[in-house]
Amino acid sequence: QVQLVESGGGLVQPGGSLRLSCAAYGSIFSINAMGWYRQAPGKQRELVAASTSIGITNYADAVKGRFTISRDNPKNTVYLQMNSLKPEDTAVYSCNANLRPGGSWVARDFWGQGTQVTVSS
Repeated sequence: QVQLVESGGGLVQPGGSLRLSCAAYGSIFSINAMGWYRQAPGKQRELVAASTSIGITNYADAVKGRFTISRDNPKNTVYLQMNSLKPEDTAVYSCNANLRPGGSWVARDFWGQGTQVTVSS
């Protein structure tokens, strides 16, 4: 059984910073990409940032220059450092990992439970 456990959401003022963490637990053979998605009320879920196992990253245009994704591969953990936060960053942020569980021949997507980020004064 594989689980993704997120932490670090909360309420922050505009211009502030938050750091999200997501750790993958369980029987895991290998992890490919890990990333963060977000969904604001009334909007579709969108990719925020993703990182491959060798550190190639991809960011949504709206967060480039403000957010940084990083990974600690030995700990099966991905982080999202969010700086200069704006009210429009308010959303539920969910962690995603494309990984191969132990005992499986194929990789598939796993999701965390989501963490609320609210940017408001």
